[in-house]
Amino acid sequence: MSKLLRRYGAVWLALSPSVLAAAVCFYGCIGWMVYISFTRSKLLPKYEWAGLLQYERLMTEDRWHVAMGNLLIFGGCLIVITLLVGGLLAIAMDQKIRIEGTLRSIYMYPLAMSYVVTGLAWQWLLNPDFGLQQVVRDLGFTSFTFDWLADQDRAIYTVVIAAVWHGAGLVMAILLAGLRNIDGEIWRAAEIDGIPAWRMYWHVILPMLAPVISTCVVLQSLGALRAYDLVVAITGGGPGYASDLPGKFVVDYAGERANLGLAAAAAVEMLVLMALLLTPYLLYKRKAKA
Repeated sequence: MSKLLRRYGAVWLALSPSVLAAAVCFYGCIGWMVYISFTRSKLLPKYEWAGLLQYERLMTEDRWHVAMGNLLIFGGCLIVITLLVGGLLAIAMDQKIRIEGTLRSIYMYPLAMSYVVTGLAWQWLLNPDFGLQQVVRDLGFTSFTFDWLADQDRAIYTVVIAAVWHGAGLVMAILLAGLRNIDGEIWRAAEIDGIPAWRMYWHVILPMLAPVISTCVVLQSLGALRAYDLVVAITGGGPGYASDLPGKFVVDYAGERANLGLAAAAAVEMLVLMALLLTPYLLYKRKAKA
């Protein structure tokens, strides 16, 4: 017993600085933020208790409602499109093509770029003054219009385009790994029975990939929830705040608008939403292991 105590005591002693730092810097900051959301803090934190005042203000803030609506659009489109594009790419790559390594590198290349670089590149491509619209018009199609960056109803979809381009490669890699783990005997049995490939994918392969697909959904959902730099680089939240997202709302109110209490309330709501997204996934994974 004493030998085990000495052994594991040394391990915990070695880990204690990092554990303490994580507790203070991570959980401590979360606790501080939650408390600040119940105060009247503006530019500087105030520790006078104000109850649900900031949450009531948040519910009447039109910009917050726009940001949450954009999150539903952005997150929904990101999840669905990346699953479709990444799934099709994974199926194509699973056909044992000769240049698989080259294509995989090409599809995964966007992940090597930061969201800021990705956003700036797509901001240039979609700019109506010198981007895609102007290039097509220079080719003779003078009536061609693609000015989504300046359109309040469509600006959020430009962020979706860039996010899909950036994230589809990751979904492809995860789904491809799942496809490669499927027993080849299943495919040989399907060939003997004369089952079409599309039916095999729809009725057999996709249900077998359910855990992998759920992982992709969770990753893309969390990515959409914490999105900030991409929307700043492409639209800046504009026109006006038409393409705003919760992450940008929090940063703007904590900094430029000097309303720390309202920003903290918005961040707490994002934290709760993230917990609601993760809890079913974690319960599912725990049940699968049991």
